[in-house]
Amino acid sequence: MAELSDHIALVTGATRGLGYATAIALARRGAHVIALARTTGGLEELDDEIAKTPGSATLAPLDLKDDPALERLGAAIHQRWGRLDLLVHCAAEAAPMAPAEHISASDLDKAMNINARIPQRLIRIAHPLLKAAPNGQAVFIDHEAVQGVKFNGAYGASKAAARALVTSYALETARTGPLVWMAEPPAMPTALRARSHPGENRDKLAAPADVAARLVELIVSGKAESAGRYPL
Repeated sequence: MAELSDHIALVTGATRGLGYATAIALARRGAHVIALARTTGGLEELDDEIAKTPGSATLAPLDLKDDPALERLGAAIHQRWGRLDLLVHCAAEAAPMAPAEHISASDLDKAMNINARIPQRLIRIAHPLLKAAPNGQAVFIDHEAVQGVKFNGAYGASKAAARALVTSYALETARTGPLVWMAEPPAMPTALRARSHPGENRDKLAAPADVAARLVELIVSGKAESAGRYPL
């Protein structure tokens, strides 16, 4: 299968969990994956796996909190390809579980920065690139299940803020493009989840590779609609 052989796809959080699995799943469909993550070693391991697929990769080792670095990445994508066919934003921060009155200022600020602010900065640099593609898509990973759940105030609030932002963006671009939608994966045995659910039986959780396969199938199928939200 090489349905995405002419596609340029930017995947954030590409060295772990769903981001890693999604990058590989896209490459298996022939996509050129711009893999964004902080750890160079993890990106090199991903590159080795993508080399076994019909696709290819460009490694982007940068911190999403670094606004100038994101701006430089956007400029580099424009200079090299002139467009971006797909953005899949998987990176997230799971704040420690705590009662609302005990959430530390640093944990709250970090969750809001990574989960709510960074999606807007990504939209800022990716929007003109996605508009330049024939059928650009932007996919954001949602997590409604933790919103309004006890001891998940910081993480839930930050993901709720991200959902509001993405929904606004989706409605604003419904007629002009790109296509913007959200996907909610089931619980997976990722490092992100382990930090907030220590001691959990991970054998009962969904495999990231299986979830990524469903996500990529939805991307390829063209069945997703603007502002839609799809359980995986």
